[in-house]
Amino acid sequence: MVNPLTKVLRKQIKIRKVLLILKMKIKRRIQIKFAFIGLGNPGEKYALTKHNAGFWILDELASRYKISFKPGKGDYVIASKSDKFLLFKPITGMNNSGKAVLDISESWSLMAKEIFVILDDVDLPLGSLRIKPKVGDGSHRGLESVIYSLNTNEFPRLRFGIGTDEIMRPAEKYVLRPFCSDDQLTALEAVKRAADAIDSILFNGMEKTMNRVNS
Repeated sequence: MVNPLTKVLRKQIKIRKVLLILKMKIKRRIQIKFAFIGLGNPGEKYALTKHNAGFWILDELASRYKISFKPGKGDYVIASKSDKFLLFKPITGMNNSGKAVLDISESWSLMAKEIFVILDDVDLPLGSLRIKPKVGDGSHRGLESVIYSLNTNEFPRLRFGIGTDEIMRPAEKYVLRPFCSDDQLTALEAVKRAADAIDSILFNGMEKTMNRVNS
């Protein structure tokens, strides 16, 4: 038979653990402004393909802030800056991105509006950027997976235009090829402007940045 005092002590320990977890979650919520999640495919095979624009933009941000990506506790790699923002790259493969995003959302107690998704868009010309607080998936399989997993489309996203003069259909093949040499400089400049836009969101807010980028 368990001693009554032991029961009380066990109960107190459980309560302390619960309170500690809640305290950590509250602290995270106070500190974190956005979790920026770039969509792409993991591995060297896909590193230079157009579909990995989301990864390129996060790599540019990580370089600017002198932070590095490390394996996360789920299907993603993570980099952070003083707990003010988080950068995530899912390693599930583009079409299953939602699995990692849902895991990130639950692990970090994030609301949908704090999840900022960065992705490529074949229907926007190369060099174009668009920031939207919410919209449909635009036939983008990665974004479709995220919307399905979170059960909402009410999260902000930055679309990075990858449309060029190349034959772009079928899109499934086009997005999995690198840019031709004539377009690589334009793509690189656009990546830097996309990273500038993320910086602007952090310092100037979503609305001001959206008005400037989308104009």
